[in-house]
Amino acid sequence: MNRRAFLQLCASGVCARAAFADPVPMRLTIHPDRLGPAIADDFAGLSYESSQLHFPDFFSGANQELVDVVRNLGANGVLRIGGNTSARTVWTTDENDVPADASQVQGPDTGQQAPPFRTITPRAIRNLRDFLDATGWSLIYGLNMGTGSAEAAVTEASAVVDTVGSKLLALQFCNEPDLFHKNGVRPQGYAFPQFSEEWRRFLAAVRARLPQAVFAGPDTAADDWLIPFARTFRTDIAFLTQHYYALGPPTDPSMTIERLLGPDEKLEKTFTVLDELKKETGLPFRMAETNSCWGGGKTGVSNTFASALWGVELMCKVGSAGGIGINFHGGGYGWYTPIAGSPGRGYEARPLYYGMLLFKAAGTGQTVEARFDDGPSDAISAFAVRGRGELSVILINKSDQRIPVAVVPQMAVISCSATYLMAPTLDDTDHTTLGGARAGDHGEKTADAKPLTPFAPVDVPPYSAVLVKLR
Repeated sequence: MNRRAFLQLCASGVCARAAFADPVPMRLTIHPDRLGPAIADDFAGLSYESSQLHFPDFFSGANQELVDVVRNLGANGVLRIGGNTSARTVWTTDENDVPADASQVQGPDTGQQAPPFRTITPRAIRNLRDFLDATGWSLIYGLNMGTGSAEAAVTEASAVVDTVGSKLLALQFCNEPDLFHKNGVRPQGYAFPQFSEEWRRFLAAVRARLPQAVFAGPDTAADDWLIPFARTFRTDIAFLTQHYYALGPPTDPSMTIERLLGPDEKLEKTFTVLDELKKETGLPFRMAETNSCWGGGKTGVSNTFASALWGVELMCKVGSAGGIGINFHGGGYGWYTPIAGSPGRGYEARPLYYGMLLFKAAGTGQTVEARFDDGPSDAISAFAVRGRGELSVILINKSDQRIPVAVVPQMAVISCSATYLMAPTLDDTDHTTLGGARAGDHGEKTADAKPLTPFAPVDVPPYSAVLVKLR
């Protein structure tokens, strides 16, 4: 039996027991009464470069196909505007300062050279508000503290606050300021004391005009500035924002699928720091920019089915760590973007998008304890959330072996179903399915979950994920 046939059989719930010896099921015990952090309905998010607003007809209520694809990820997600190009934007009230192709797309900045300066007009903000209304999403908006002035930030912030209104979740002043000294935005030796002074000056200027404005930060690339920032500005921000990339640079041959799916001590350290800060300051955190490989992603890794497994597991980890949300960076036709395309050519759901869909299907609610009786495993991970009248369990198999799992929920179960996230191979780029179906042109998925026998072992095929719903 070939691998494709094996995966197809497993997806239908029929495993070739004559061809393979049955492994002993792993026992996963769920404790619905042992509550963890909550998963809110605005947990999922996307992140785009500020330069995309230079083309004001992209984020627009009239861009219906993009509205549909984004809205399918959740009715109340969060769109973050920022990235490296936020340090190269110029606010202008000249409504004629718009390119001829106002719907052109911008991919993630690769960091290989300084991006061009781009203007942003009130038209872009009006269209952005229409897009937010159409999708139901809210906004984190990045202002230019890299090359811009505090006075310019006040003018732009005023327009954003007045236009976006209640859809504005928070303002931010910069993107990865801890790397300013490396990318030429600030001289060598630029450190947290200088950044803190600048941030305070921008804050005072905007607050003088907009006393009710909400802020977040520091939007840093590493953990070093998180602790001093939280302690210094704990009363000035609503939540902390941090970035995370699993791999990089893309030119490094060691940045592989195997490494992407492996454990990451850097991520665990970040969670530890953020947890300590939450206990000390009461500030929640959002992973406001993340993806598989910095520098725009790596072909053969970032655009493969492996990114779907990595993405859904990262969402589970952030939720379990108490994060209030996550924003996957993307745009245009970048290697790691969840949604690729343009208004003229249409949009395509990349594998990472399917991972986000699986997490969405798990629903909102309270995370609960889910532990393998024999201890944690690098081969498979589990996540559980208790919603209204149901328990959702996500199982992610990162190994090349089929793994049966006996899900023991410590509760009465009336019905059980499974939805599989699969592809023919781990490095496949074009055939990811969720529940046996591909996302359509507008991102919708119509396949139904497959019924399971309650308390019977759940087969998790090699390199796949499954959402088990218990009611």
